[in-house]
Amino acid sequence: MSFAENPPKIEALLQSDGYLRLHETEIRRRYREFARQLVAIEKAEGLDAFSRSYDSYGIHVTKDHRGVVSESGTRQLVAIEKAEGLDAFSRSYDSYGIHVTKDQSVEAVEWCPKAEKLFLRGDFNQWNRTSHPFERQEFGKWRLKIAPNADGSPAIPHGSKVKLLVVTSDGQQLDRLDPWATYVVQPPKESGTTLYDHVFWNPPQEQRHVFRAQKPPAPRNLKIYESHVGIASNEYKVATYREFADNVVPRIKRQGYNAIQLMAIQEHAYYASFGYQVTSFFAASSRYGTPEDLKYLIDTAHASGLYCLLDIVHSHASKNVLDGLNQFDGTDGAFFHANGRGFHDLWDSRLFDFTQWEVQRFLLSNLRYYLDAFQFDGFRFDGVTSMLYHSHGMGVGFSGDYNEYFGLATDTESFNYLQLANHVIHRFYPNALTIAEDVSGMPALCRPVEEGGGGFDLRLGMAIPDMWIKVLKHLKDDDWDMQQIVHTLTNRRWQERTVAYAESHDQALVGDKTLAFWLMDKEMYDFMSKVTPLTPIIDRGLALHKMIRLLTHGLGGEAWLNFIGNEFGHPEWLDFPRVGNNESYHHARRQWNLIDDSLLRYDFLNEFDAEMNATEERFRWLSASGAWVSTKHQDDKVIVFERSSALFVFNFHPNKSFPDYRIGVEKAGKYRIVLDSDEQRFGGHSRVDHNTDFFTHAEGWNGRRNSLLVYIPSRVALELVFGSNPLSEEWRQQYLEFSPNVFYGLVQRKGGPCGVLAAIQAHLLVRLFFCETDADVRQCLAKAMADILWRAGDRKRAFVA
Repeated sequence: MSFAENPPKIEALLQSDGYLRLHETEIRRRYREFARQLVAIEKAEGLDAFSRSYDSYGIHVTKDHRGVVSESGTRQLVAIEKAEGLDAFSRSYDSYGIHVTKDQSVEAVEWCPKAEKLFLRGDFNQWNRTSHPFERQEFGKWRLKIAPNADGSPAIPHGSKVKLLVVTSDGQQLDRLDPWATYVVQPPKESGTTLYDHVFWNPPQEQRHVFRAQKPPAPRNLKIYESHVGIASNEYKVATYREFADNVVPRIKRQGYNAIQLMAIQEHAYYASFGYQVTSFFAASSRYGTPEDLKYLIDTAHASGLYCLLDIVHSHASKNVLDGLNQFDGTDGAFFHANGRGFHDLWDSRLFDFTQWEVQRFLLSNLRYYLDAFQFDGFRFDGVTSMLYHSHGMGVGFSGDYNEYFGLATDTESFNYLQLANHVIHRFYPNALTIAEDVSGMPALCRPVEEGGGGFDLRLGMAIPDMWIKVLKHLKDDDWDMQQIVHTLTNRRWQERTVAYAESHDQALVGDKTLAFWLMDKEMYDFMSKVTPLTPIIDRGLALHKMIRLLTHGLGGEAWLNFIGNEFGHPEWLDFPRVGNNESYHHARRQWNLIDDSLLRYDFLNEFDAEMNATEERFRWLSASGAWVSTKHQDDKVIVFERSSALFVFNFHPNKSFPDYRIGVEKAGKYRIVLDSDEQRFGGHSRVDHNTDFFTHAEGWNGRRNSLLVYIPSRVALELVFGSNPLSEEWRQQYLEFSPNVFYGLVQRKGGPCGVLAAIQAHLLVRLFFCETDADVRQCLAKAMADILWRAGDRKRAFVA
C-alpha cells in the first residue's frame, strides 16, 4: 500500500490512547479517503491553484493571470508535500470570481453547473441583461473577458454594483450574487429592500491598506478575547472596525490577553443570527466598514502583539436565495447536498456537499483568502459537531463510548474535509492555530492529520460553561459538588489541548444570562456603586465571579477564553435588534461606561481579570502539564491543586473560614501569595496577610510529600508560588514591560530576533527569582529554550524542550 493511503505517524496516536487500537481500521480508512482526495486534486490541477480560486473566480483586479499546469501521473503524498502544486491548489482565489487583469481587462470565472446561460450585468452596462454573456467551459465552469474602456480604465469601476444573471434550462432568468464577492452592501431602509448588493471592490492603490505590523507568533499560553465588532460600542448602534481597533484593542491589551477572536465577520443578511447564517463567504461584513477597515483592525491588533483568530462558518450556510448561495444555479444541488442531507432542520440552513470538487475549492480558498488578504492568524471552526455526525449531534448524549465516534454515525465526508482544511492551513501557515467547536469529545480530533487525526490544535471545553450555568441556576451554595466541578474541569482528552472558559457568547445570548447576572441579577442595577452599601448578594456575586473564573482558568484547559465585557461582569444578556424587541440596540452593545467609572464595583472584577492574566503570564500554567488536584473536600467546599509552579487554593464555603487548613504540596520550602481574590482592590475584605511566609512541614498530605498550613477565608481564592525571592513591585513592572502583550513593538524596533530574545530573557529572569535548587534552574532554562523554539516556529522541538 502506498504512503498516501496510510497515516505515516499513526503509531504515535495509538500510543497516546490504547483504546483507539480497537478502531485502527476506521482511522486508517478515514485517512485513506483524505489522502486520495489530496492526490486527486494534485493530479488534476495542483492543490494551491485549487484552493486559491478566490483570485480567479468572481470579480477581481489581479496581477499576471497564472495558468494551471496539470501534471500527468499520480504523485504520492510525500511528493505532494514537497511540490509547489500543493500551494497552487489551495489558493484558487487567484482565478475564480471577477478580476481586472494586468492590461485592465475584466475577467470572470464562475462555477454554475446547471445554468443554460450566464450573463454579467450592472452599473457598468446600464444593467443590460444580455450584453455580456459568459462562455461555457468544461465541468460547469463559465468564463467572460471584457476589454478595457477607451481611456484604458477597467470596464467595471470600483464601487459599482454588479450581478449575475442565470438562465436555467426551462428559461427562467435568475438574479444571483457572485459567490466570490468580497464586498456586499445592504441598501438603506428607504430603498424598500433588504437584499444585499454586490459592490465591486477594487480601490486605487492609495486607498488600500498596507500592513505594517509584524504578525505575532502563536502563543503557547493562549488567552483569547472573544469579540463581536458590532456590539463593541457603548452607543445604540452597530460599531465599526475602526472604532474597535482604536477603542477596544487597547482595552484587550491592557487586560493581558494575547489573542482576539472575531465573530460574525463573514457577511450575514440577518444581524441577529450572530453571524451564523452566512450569505457571502468571501465578503467581510459591510455593517462594520470596508475590507480596508478590517485590515486596519487586524494590523492594529498585530501592532499590539495580539494574535487574530477568525470565527469561520463552514458547517452550514444561509437558505437565502437572492443574496446567498442557495439555489445558485436554480437547483438545490449547487454547493449543497440536493437531497435531505442538504438541509439542517434545527438551524433552518443549507449543508455543503463536501464531496463536490468545486465545494472543496470554494471552502479551501475561503480559508486562505482570510489568511492572505486580511492577515488573520488562525480560525475557530464553528459547528464542528454538526459536521462530524449524520445526526448533527442532535438528540445524542455522547456518553464517551468510542463506538459513537467510529461507527456509521460519523460523517466521513465532512471529517475528510476538516482534515483537508487543517492540512492546507498548517502546511502553508505554520504559525496558524485552528480551534474546533465540538461538544462530542471525538477522539483524535485535535491530533495531527499525519497521525490520522482531525488536525485541529485545540478544542473548546464546552461542558465547562454549561456546568457553571447549571450550578448557579439550580443549586444552593451548600449543595455545590466539589467532586463534580473538578471532574468537569479536568475531564478532557490527554494530549489534545482544550480552551477553557466559564462563559462565552453562547451563554450571553437572549434566553440566558451572563455569570454576573446569574449571581447578582437585579441588584446590579442599584448596588454596584462603591458609595452604596455592599449587600450580601453583591458581596457573594463579586467573590464567586472571581473564583469561578480563576478556577476555570487554572484547571480547565491549556488555553483561556473570555467574551467581550464579561471580564468586568457585564450585566444582563445579549439581544440583537429584531422585530421582537422593536429593533432595539439596548442589549446589543457593551457598556464600557460601567468600567470607566471608578466609582462602580465593576472596576474590581476588571482589575482581578487583568491581574489573573498577568499572573498566568508570569507562571505559565496554561502551557504547563496537567494539574495535580490534592483536595476536593465536599463538606469544607475546598479545592486545592498544583500546576506549573503555582499552588491554587479555593474555599467555596459560604460562611466558614479555616485558620490553619492543611494543604498537601510536593515541593518543600517557602511559599508566598501572588494572587488573592480577597484583596481590597478586587472588591474583597483583605482578610489575608500578604507578608506571611508559608513554610512546609515534612508531613505528607493528600498524596503529596509535604504540607503547609494556610488561612483560607470563606469564598476566597488564593494562588501561592514556591520560592524565596518573590517579585518586588519594581521587578513586576519591569516584567510587564516585556510581557508578550508589549514586546512585539520591541521586536520591530530591534529588527526581529534580538527583541524576541530580550523578551524571553525577561521571562527567564522572573522564573529564576523563584528557583531554589539546581534542578529548578535547569527546568527554568528548559522552559526558556522552549519559548525560543516555539517563537521560531519549531513546535516539535519546543514541546520536547
